[in-house]
Amino acid sequence: MIDRKSDETVIDLPQLWRLLRKNIVNLIVWMLAGGILAFLISFVFMTPKYSATTDILVNQKADNAQMQFNVQQADLQAINTYKDVLKKDVILDPVLKQIRQQDNYSGDIEKLQDAVSIENQTNSQVLSVKVTDKNAYTAADIANTIGSVFSKKIKKIMKVDNVTIVTKAIADTKPVFPNKLLNILIGVVLGLIISVAIIIIRNLNDTTVRDEKYLTDELGLISLGAISHMNKKTNRHAVSVLTDNHNIVTRRRV
Repeated sequence: MIDRKSDETVIDLPQLWRLLRKNIVNLIVWMLAGGILAFLISFVFMTPKYSATTDILVNQKADNAQMQFNVQQADLQAINTYKDVLKKDVILDPVLKQIRQQDNYSGDIEKLQDAVSIENQTNSQVLSVKVTDKNAYTAADIANTIGSVFSKKIKKIMKVDNVTIVTKAIADTKPVFPNKLLNILIGVVLGLIISVAIIIIRNLNDTTVRDEKYLTDELGLISLGAISHMNKKTNRHAVSVLTDNHNIVTRRRV
């Protein structure tokens, strides 16, 4: 599998393929072990997390069509500001107080900030507030509370006169983390990679002489002959040659 006559390591792909086929059982065992380990980690050691999303529309009213277009462009430019405000203490502090009373939420303001993500499609005035928590119903309550608090606060902060909750968050009991199927697939692939690496390393460190070509091509030795393998059931004949007055005497023992 490796050309030792040059400084570079050359992989013989056909020989590598034969080596892997020869160790197909080991490959399967490692792949199964990786998949089972990933399954156990995903179902036993990882805490499931759930997400809920509420959609908020922020816009301002105008008296005529021309003014409405200008106002709409201004709203689009202010989207990043709205996204920033949504994760500030001015919004999350009242939210934290309310969900502590309503859901016995035990996290602090930093944990709440990490649980909240704000998404927005290009050229859209709709903000999607996504909350992730280990409890599906708590996640929905946090998202809806953020929407409610933001609707009241933003009118005073930025003088916005029209904030609408487009979609309220609903508890979804299907976890978004961990992705068990993906984890199992990763475990199977890692098991395959590890098994291939072990097989190759073991083969490279194996100095057993397998054929005559290895002696002549790799080590530069001269072959003087070959001895066939004999098992225990094979009759063994020992031959000794004696010389007596230049006459050759041959004796055979079975």
